[in-house]
Amino acid sequence: MKKVLVTGAAGSIGIHVIKYLLAEGKYEITALDLKNKNVFKRMRRFKKRINILYGDVSDRILIEALVKDHDIIIHLASSLPPLADMKRGLAEIIDYDGTENIIRAISYYNPKCHLFYASTTSMYKTKDKPTVKSRIELDEFDYFSKAKYKTEVLIKEKLKNYTIYRIPLVLSNPLKEPFMYHVNKNDLIDVVTKEDAAYAFVKGIKYINELNRKTFNVIGEESILARDLYNKMLEINGLSCKYVFSRIFLEKNYYSPVCGDRDELNEIINYRNDSLAEYYNRLRSRAKNRNIARLLAKPFIKKK
Repeated sequence: MKKVLVTGAAGSIGIHVIKYLLAEGKYEITALDLKNKNVFKRMRRFKKRINILYGDVSDRILIEALVKDHDIIIHLASSLPPLADMKRGLAEIIDYDGTENIIRAISYYNPKCHLFYASTTSMYKTKDKPTVKSRIELDEFDYFSKAKYKTEVLIKEKLKNYTIYRIPLVLSNPLKEPFMYHVNKNDLIDVVTKEDAAYAFVKGIKYINELNRKTFNVIGEESILARDLYNKMLEINGLSCKYVFSRIFLEKNYYSPVCGDRDELNEIINYRNDSLAEYYNRLRSRAKNRNIARLLAKPFIKKK
C-alpha cells in the first residue's frame, strides 16, 4: 500500500484530495496542516481513517521524518493571495522555503519519492492563450507568483520525480473559503472547481510515469468572463464583507488567463467531472436564509 502525504490538507483542495484518496481505498494517508481551531474542525471527520499531524512545512525536522516514510507527496501548503501579495516575504517563507525543506529531505533520504506540486497560472501575465512553455515575466510586487515560479525552478533542478500542476482561480465556497475576487472583471478567465483540482492530483498518481518531470495547467471544462462569475456569486450568495473588501480595496492583480494547452492534462488522466452549472447548484444549496444579503447585492450586480 502506497503512503501519501498531503500538506495543506485542510484547505479547500486538500480536503477533497483526502476524500478521493480514501475513496480509492488503497493508500495510507497522512495529512499535515497548521494547528488551529478551523483546521481541527475541518479534519475532525477523518481522524479515525487517516494519520493527522499538526505542524508547519518550515519545520525541517518534522518534514524530514515524514518524507522518509512516504512514497508520494501532494504539496498544497501555500500562502494565498491577497495576503501573499500584501505581505512581502510571506510567500517566500511558506512556498519556497517550505518546499525547499521537502526537496532537501527527498534528495537525502527518499529519492524515489514523487512530489506533486501545486503552482499557479497567475504567473501568466499575457491574455494571448499562454501555455506551460510560455515565457514567464513576473511583476516585482507579485510575490505569490514569483515564489511559485522560483519554487518550480528549484524542483526541476533538484528532483528526479515530480509533477507540477499550475492551477487557475479555484471555485470554492466564497462564504467560508478563500476566493480570488481581485481579478479584473473584464478578463476572460480559466477556472477549476476545488473538486476537479483535487481529483487531478489523486488521478495523477495512477499516471505517475506519464506525468513525471512535466508541468501541466489544471483547467476546468469552461472559461468565463470574470464579471459574469462575480455577478453569479452575488446573485446566489448576496453581498458579503469579503466581496466588498476585495472589490474596493484590493488591486486587481490576480491573473487567471485562458490557457492554450488547457486540455492537455485532461486528455491524459481524464480528471474533469464538474461544471459551472453544478458548482452554482452547490452554492445555492448552501446559501439559504441570505435574502437580505441578496437584496443588498443588487446595486453591485453589473449588467452587460
